[in-house]
Amino acid sequence: MNFFESEIVQEEAKRLFADYQQLMKLGSEYGKFDREGKKMFIKTMEELMERYRVFMKRFELSEDFQAKMTVEQLRTQLSQFGITPEQMFDQMNKTLERMKTQLDQSST
Repeated sequence: MNFFESEIVQEEAKRLFADYQQLMKLGSEYGKFDREGKKMFIKTMEELMERYRVFMKRFELSEDFQAKMTVEQLRTQLSQFGITPEQMFDQMNKTLERMKTQLDQSST
């Protein structure tokens, strides 16, 4: 079976995309959140990033040609910005850590 024909892969891709879109829409209001709202947003973003990391790892481990091509396309696109997928995840995690630090500092 083709990697992309898997119902599990299709469902997770749809959920990831929908959750990401919803979170980005919500994130545009981040500055208006109270402290607890900001903590919830950061936690939800961390969970989404972990799901995305696992999803991408499935692509990397797959023997399916299309899955391998998808990984290579992502690497090529990111290389145009001078980064690797690993660096992208690291940068996202650093951003979330900065957000946590700012939140902690604002409460003191």
